[in-house]
Amino acid sequence: MNLTGKIDFQPKLFSTLRHYSAERFKDDLVAGVVVGIVALPLAIAFGIASGVSPTIGLITAIIGGFLVSAFGGNSVQIGGPTGAFIVIVYSIIQNFGITGLAVATVMAGLILVLLGMFHLGTVIKFIPYPIVVGFTSGIALTIFSTQINDFLGLGLTNVPGDFISKWGIYFSNLGNVDFYTVLVGIVSLVIITATPLISKKLPGSLIAIIVVTAATFMLERFLPGFNVETIGDRFGALSTDIPAPQGFEFTMNSVNLLLPSAFTIAILCAIESLLSATVADGVTGSRTNSNTELIGQGIANIVVPFFGGIPVTGAIARTMTNITNGGRTPVAGIVHTLVLLLIFLFMMPLINMVPMSCLAAVLIVVAYNMSGWRTVVGIMHSPKSDVSVLVVTFLLTVIFDLTIAIEIGLLLAIILFLRRVMENTQIRVYSEQLDAAEGSDTTLHEVLDVAKGVEVYEIDGPFFFGVATKFDEIMRSSMSEKPVVRIIRMRRVPFIDATGVHNLELLVRSSQKLGIHVVLSGVSEQVHNVLSKAGIEDLVGADHVCDHITRAVIMANRIAESSARHNTL
Repeated sequence: MNLTGKIDFQPKLFSTLRHYSAERFKDDLVAGVVVGIVALPLAIAFGIASGVSPTIGLITAIIGGFLVSAFGGNSVQIGGPTGAFIVIVYSIIQNFGITGLAVATVMAGLILVLLGMFHLGTVIKFIPYPIVVGFTSGIALTIFSTQINDFLGLGLTNVPGDFISKWGIYFSNLGNVDFYTVLVGIVSLVIITATPLISKKLPGSLIAIIVVTAATFMLERFLPGFNVETIGDRFGALSTDIPAPQGFEFTMNSVNLLLPSAFTIAILCAIESLLSATVADGVTGSRTNSNTELIGQGIANIVVPFFGGIPVTGAIARTMTNITNGGRTPVAGIVHTLVLLLIFLFMMPLINMVPMSCLAAVLIVVAYNMSGWRTVVGIMHSPKSDVSVLVVTFLLTVIFDLTIAIEIGLLLAIILFLRRVMENTQIRVYSEQLDAAEGSDTTLHEVLDVAKGVEVYEIDGPFFFGVATKFDEIMRSSMSEKPVVRIIRMRRVPFIDATGVHNLELLVRSSQKLGIHVVLSGVSEQVHNVLSKAGIEDLVGADHVCDHITRAVIMANRIAESSARHNTL
C-alpha cells in the first residue's frame, strides 16, 4: 500500500492521442463497430437477467463503456455489464430496490477508486484462483437457472430467488412447457454454437437474434397458434430517450446495509477487469496500468448509477473481439459505445421484437462459457485444500449468496494457507553436534561441537502466530533437563509478527528467571529491526545477538563451560 506516493492515474487514451494517426483510426473504427454489434445482445440480455430493462442494459454499456475506455489503464479494454454481476445485482434489487442498487454501485466505485489511489492494483490479483473459479462457476449455474423459465416458456411470474426453491417450482410446472418457445430457444442455441464453426469473426448471439426474430415475426403471421413472448410483450415499448441524471439519497442506514454488497461488486469488478486486462496484455504485448484501470472502473461505476445503470467492468469476450478485429487503442472502445448509442436512438422498435427464449439461449451460452468446467476438473486434481475452497465457494454462491461465498471462501483460503505454512515451517532441535551449513547448497560443511548444557533450536520458516505456539510446545517437550544456554537460530526466518515477538519475549524472560541464557543467531536485517524496536535485543543483550551460528555456539559453549566450572567449585 502506498499512502505517501503520487496517485497513479495515467489513462491510456490521453497518451494514445498524442501520436494517433488516420491509419490507426481506420483499424479502431472497424474493431469498434464489430464490438458494438457483439455487445448489443449481451447488454440487453444482461440487463434483463439482472432484473432491469433492456434499456438500462444498453445505457450501462454506452455510458460505462465510454468511461472505462476514456479513463482506464488498458488500451483495448471494453467495459460494460457482464454476467458476473447478474446474481448480485438481481439480489440487491429484490431486497433493496433500484435505489439500493444505485447506492451499492456508487460505493463500489468509490472503493475501486481508493484501491487504485493506494496502489493496490496488483494486490487484488492475489485472491486465490480456486475462489475465483468457485464463484465464477457458481454464478454460471445461477445464470443458467434463471433462464429456464424463459427458455421453456413456463410463464411463471413469481419465481423464488433461492436456487433450490427455484428448481422446485420449475419441476412442478413442467406441464406448462410451451413447445414453440422451446423450439425458438433450441434453434437459437444451435445458431449461436454453430456460427463460430463457420466464421470466428461472426457474432453468434447477434446472428441468432436477427434470424430467430425475423423467423418468429413471419411465423406469427402465417402459422396459427404460434405465439412466443418477446421483449416488447414483457417490457412494453422501449424508450429511446437518453435518461437524465437522477439523484438518490444516501443514508447511514442504507450505507451500513449495502456496504457488504458494495465490497462484493468492487471485488468482482476488480478481478474481472484486471483478469481481462492481463489476458489482453498477453495477446497484444502491451502493459496495463492496474491502478489506473481500477480508478477508471471506479469512475464508471460512480457515474453510471445516476443514469439508472447497473455495475460495469471489463468484459473479456468483448475485449478479445476488439483485439481480434484490429483494435489497439481506447478509441475502439469509444467507437463501440457510439455504435450502441446509434442503435439505442434509432433501432429500439426492432429490439422489442426479440423473443425472450432467444435471449435466454444467449445467456445459457454465456453461462456455459463462464462455468469453466475444464478448469474445475483440473483443480479437482490439486491439493485437498484448494479443492475444498473451490467446492465451498461454489456451493455458497449457488445456495446462499455471492457476498457470503466470497467472504467465507477468502476466510477458508487464509486458514488453509496458514495451516500449510505452519506445517511446512520446521523447528529442529540440536545438541552435542551441529552442521553449520546443513540445508544450504555449499559443499563446505563445518561441524560444530555443542557443549553440554547448550540447546540449539532452528526455526525454518516465518515466525508468525501459527508457529509461535508450536515452537513453544516443541521447546518445552524437548528439554530433558534445564539447559544453561538456549540458542535460537533464525537464519531462515523471513519475518516475525507481533505474536512471534510476544512469545519470544516470554521465552527470554522465563529463561532469564531460571538463569538460562538466550542467544539469537543468524537474524536477518528485517527481523533484527523488528526485535530491536520491540526491545528484544536490549532484553537478551546486544552481545547475545550473533550474525552467524559459529559465533553463537562459541559464545554458548564458553558460557556453559564457565557455568560447569562454577558448579564444581
